[in-house]
Amino acid sequence: MIWEQFARPALFRVGGGDAERAHEWTLQRLAQLSGVPSALSILSGKYGTDNPVDVFGVRFPNPVGLAAGMDKNGVALAAWPALGFGFVEAGTVTALAQPGNEKPRVFRLRQSAAVINRMGFNNEGAAALAERLGQKLPVPLGISLGKSKVTPLEDAVEDYLTSLRLLKAHADYIAVNVSSPNTPGLRQLQGREHLSELLGALVKEADGLPVLVKIAPDLTDAAIGEALEVCADTGVAGIIATNTTLARDGLAPADLSTSEQVGGLSGRPLTRRAREVVSFVHRETDGNLPIIGVGGIMTPDDAARMFDAGAALIQLYTGFIYGGPALVRAAASVRR
Repeated sequence: MIWEQFARPALFRVGGGDAERAHEWTLQRLAQLSGVPSALSILSGKYGTDNPVDVFGVRFPNPVGLAAGMDKNGVALAAWPALGFGFVEAGTVTALAQPGNEKPRVFRLRQSAAVINRMGFNNEGAAALAERLGQKLPVPLGISLGKSKVTPLEDAVEDYLTSLRLLKAHADYIAVNVSSPNTPGLRQLQGREHLSELLGALVKEADGLPVLVKIAPDLTDAAIGEALEVCADTGVAGIIATNTTLARDGLAPADLSTSEQVGGLSGRPLTRRAREVVSFVHRETDGNLPIIGVGGIMTPDDAARMFDAGAALIQLYTGFIYGGPALVRAAASVRR
C-alpha cells in the first residue's frame, strides 16, 4: 500500500516523468545504499523471505529473482537481496561497451501496467562488469550475455565467448539472451543452426557452470520445440521464458497512442502469453528442464500461477516497478 500510494507516484515524477531518468535515479540511490550495511540489514528484516529451493545445482534462498535489464552494469547488486530477491541477474552485458539506442527509449503505459523499451543493450561492457564484481553476494548471481550491436551475426559466437570468459568466474549461472527485439538480427540466433553453434560453444566454455537460454514469447510452438531440442543436444541447464514481446494485445484504450512506440512490451499484457510458454516448455520437456518464468508477474496470484505452470524460479522487472518490494516478498512466499 505504501508503494502504491507514495513511493511509486514519487518515482514516476522523477525526471519530469521520464521513465529512464527515474530508473537511473533509483539505481544511483540503491548503489549508495549498497554501501550502508545497517540500512541493508533493516531492509532485509522487512522484506527478506526464507523459502529455499535447489535448481540446476544452485541453492536459492527463495525462488524470486530480479530480471536482467534492471541493473545492467551491476552498480547496486548488494541492495537487491535486501529488497527480498532470492537471486539477481545482471546485464544484459555485451563484449563491447555500447550506448544503446537513441533516447527516449523507455515508455510507461500506466493504465495497462506495462512498459515499452527499446534500450538496445546499453552497458559498459563485459570487462567493466567483471572489474566491478569483486564482492560475493548473499544470493546467487546470474549474468545475462548479449551480442554487441556492431558484431556481425556470423561472428556472434566469439562475441558471446569473449563476455563469458571475462565473467564466468563471478557467476552462479549464465543467461544467453538471443531474444531481445531491440538489437537488429539478434532473434535470428534462436533458429536451430545458429542456436546450436552458439549454445554448444558456450556450454563447453562454461565447463560446468549452468548455461540458460532466454527465449521470446513471439516464437511459435514449433520454433520453441526446435529450441528445446537444441537445448537437449547441447546440455543447456534451463530456459528463461520469456523476454519482452512485439505484440500489442491487451492494452488499455488510454495507452494505445504510446503503444505505437517501437520496442519490446512487458508487464500485464504479457502475463498470459509468458505463462503459456512456460506451460508449453514444461510439458514438452516432461518437467525435466528447469524454467525461470518471467513476464507479466504483477501480483502474488500471477506468481502462484507461474509456478503452477511449471516454473522452478521466477523473475520480476515490470512487476517490481509497479508493485515494489512487497510484491517480491509476497511472490517468494507462494511457492511451497
